[in-house]
Amino acid sequence: MKDRIRVLIADDSAFMRQELKKIMERDPDIEVIAVVRDGAEAVERTRALEPDVVALDINMPIMDGLTALQYIMMESPRPVVMISSLTQEGALTTYEALELGAVDFVGKPGGTISKDIAKVGDEIVYKIRSAARANTSNLRLRRTRRRRDQIKAPSLSKPHAKLSEKVVVIGQSTGGPNTIMDIIQVLPPDLGVPVIVVQHMPSSFTPSFAQRLDRNCAFTFKEAKSGDIIEPNRGYLAPGDIHMTLAPRGIMKKKGTLVRLTRTPRNTLHTPSVDVTMESVLSCYGTNTIGVLLTGMGADGATAMVKIREAGGRTIAESEETAVVFGMPKEAIRRGGAEFVLPSYKIGEKIVELVNS
Repeated sequence: MKDRIRVLIADDSAFMRQELKKIMERDPDIEVIAVVRDGAEAVERTRALEPDVVALDINMPIMDGLTALQYIMMESPRPVVMISSLTQEGALTTYEALELGAVDFVGKPGGTISKDIAKVGDEIVYKIRSAARANTSNLRLRRTRRRRDQIKAPSLSKPHAKLSEKVVVIGQSTGGPNTIMDIIQVLPPDLGVPVIVVQHMPSSFTPSFAQRLDRNCAFTFKEAKSGDIIEPNRGYLAPGDIHMTLAPRGIMKKKGTLVRLTRTPRNTLHTPSVDVTMESVLSCYGTNTIGVLLTGMGADGATAMVKIREAGGRTIAESEETAVVFGMPKEAIRRGGAEFVLPSYKIGEKIVELVNS
């Protein structure tokens, strides 16, 4: 019989500990081996019990979740899923946790003590299962965070005559927020093409994530809005809980494309969906599409990567060497949708090379 996923839950609310345990143990593959009320106890019990996954609250007494996370990642790196309230402050703290090595997060609806936590029960189970597959060797502050002024960005000398007609579209899930930083910091301000990023993330967090991308990128990055005109040397993050697609401008015969946000299709596992966005980009840009698929559980984006490559576009999949969860890129590789398979620290330079080729 397959071993169950052993989980430790840390939350200062007795109600939340009880509800989280109940939600997780509805899945026969998950076993909650301990529940604790503060960060110090979480560190101690993690050290003693060696759980497969730690579900860690942020606001706790004695030792807060961020401090506990740092101790866990230093002493015995393992997948940690943060539990955060769906607030602006919670979002900013969550990104700090992701940079410190957390694999993923779940937003608590309704505040720190969430009486509606059952509404995100399926998400909790999915992310615990996803985290259990994480590559633990990549979790100890996996890569040294490089400041933009320390990076020598590749030059775009002799740009392609139709450079602005190209586009880069990147899809990612678990582990993606950290990974994308390694990539966008390498992109030069004169890249010459737009960059679109799709991250599986709720709408409460995408505005803050877009701001974080903007601070780390040499060109402007924003959360996409319906009607935005896609322009070169700009980045666009798909907003949460809705699909991002592109459409020709078509008004007064103006060239270019613009953003369309839509609730359809409704049968996708993730919203926003990487497949939906990539296929829409392909329909507008054709052979000028450069598709990139990064870390994440499942297969979202794999189908579109195959279509991009078959249409004559270029495709890159993150290799197992750096992928936190080698699911989505692995599936793209298996199906033949990856022209290049590279570790994350080489993907930025490859994007520049393909843009300039």
